Amino acid sequence: MVREAAAETAYMAGHYDIALREFRAIRRMNGGDELLPVLADCERALGRHREALDLLATLNPGTKKPGLRIECILVEAGVRNDLGQRGEALRLLKAAISHQVGPKFAQARLRYAYADLLEREGRGDAAREWFDSAARLDPEGRLDVAERIATLDGVTLPEDFDLVSAPEEDLETGDEKTEVVDMEDAIETQAINLVSPEEEIAEILEEIDGSRE
Repeated sequence: MVREAAAETAYMAGHYDIALREFRAIRRMNGGDELLPVLADCERALGRHREALDLLATLNPGTKKPGLRIECILVEAGVRNDLGQRGEALRLLKAAISHQVGPKFAQARLRYAYADLLEREGRGDAAREWFDSAARLDPEGRLDVAERIATLDGVTLPEDFDLVSAPEEDLETGDEKTEVVDMEDAIETQAINLVSPEEEIAEILEEIDGSRE
């Protein structure tokens, strides 16, 4: 757990070289494919697109985890776009969307990524439709869909605009179960607050601080 916390902290702070080192160590200890998306995303962020694609290609084709497969597709689409292969990126995302499998939020992220690329292509109307589609699968407003749509519509939202207003009864009853997010969602998770006194975390944070100076 300590090493995972250090890896995620470095990742969210944008220190991808440190994060990659820590995630690699975790994978060596635990095995499995769960960390493939975040490992590949670190490689991508470091400008090593070929290494990122090679990592993604090692995903077990028979995996029973649609969420993990979607995470890999999202990263690959980003890599393809970086390489100037936007058409291939759009194809990958559209194919994944058409399968209509996987966690609801993962499906929302596929649509969001597809809309984002359409907007970059200058296809604003189509992008708006897909942002709307993403919003319907993201009732909690975890994605900044409202802001993206507002930008397409030429509207500036106030800084204190409440993207999601949860009904009071929902807060009181607590009947709604909180969606479980595992490492498959690491690319979009928020940085965790570290309060552990563990020496390994301290060393990682010192390394991060040292790289800023």
